[in-house]
Amino acid sequence: MKTDILAFGAHPDDVELGCGGTIAKLVSEGKKCVVVDLTRGELGTRGTDETRKAEAANAAKILGLSARENLGMKDGFLVNSEEYQMRIVKMIRKYRPEIVLANAIDDRHPDHAKGAKLVSDACFLSGLRKIETVDEGENQEAWRPKHVFHYIQWKDIKPEFVIDISEYLDKKLAACMAYKTQFYDPNSKEPETPITTKDFYESLTYRAQDLGRLSGVTYAEGFTSEKLISLKNFDGIVW
Repeated sequence: MKTDILAFGAHPDDVELGCGGTIAKLVSEGKKCVVVDLTRGELGTRGTDETRKAEAANAAKILGLSARENLGMKDGFLVNSEEYQMRIVKMIRKYRPEIVLANAIDDRHPDHAKGAKLVSDACFLSGLRKIETVDEGENQEAWRPKHVFHYIQWKDIKPEFVIDISEYLDKKLAACMAYKTQFYDPNSKEPETPITTKDFYESLTYRAQDLGRLSGVTYAEGFTSEKLISLKNFDGIVW
């Protein structure tokens, strides 16, 4: 499947929280978007890996993803190993994206920064034709994405650019709240964590609102880039 966007998350819900509005917007524009979760999120304080699997499937429907896969890496213990790199290389070559979205380059959860580096390295390796991979019995061709962008998560990283999601914040929030066991629920009897509070849920809106204020739109999501971005012209820039 040739896709436009391949988004990776260390855990199910990372993509929804970090760039769910951007994904929803791109899908509405006819782009093919696929999400690959590195782990099952089995160490999450609330819920189980099975409830997380069902929640991820529901979130995928809300966002309109073309596909969603889980690589089953070990939650909490991501390592930049050859084994994990090659699992990601196979996904990149399978979906052949123009753009890869990955975890924040630095964050509160150690898996996020580790996942960011792991995906970044795999994107480079995927372009080396002497690295051979096989998927469903067929040899895969080398493929390297044109861009690797990192979304922003818990830490307040300064973005290098933002995407206007003014018309898609509601869909982002709906996709996030598909993870019913993970976020704010006043009726839950399970332990509270930093992401289960009402304040965290509200922060999804006010962070998007603040990035929108700074960029001249209503709501926005921020990204960092691994390389300098070149514009052909000024079309599409919000003045």
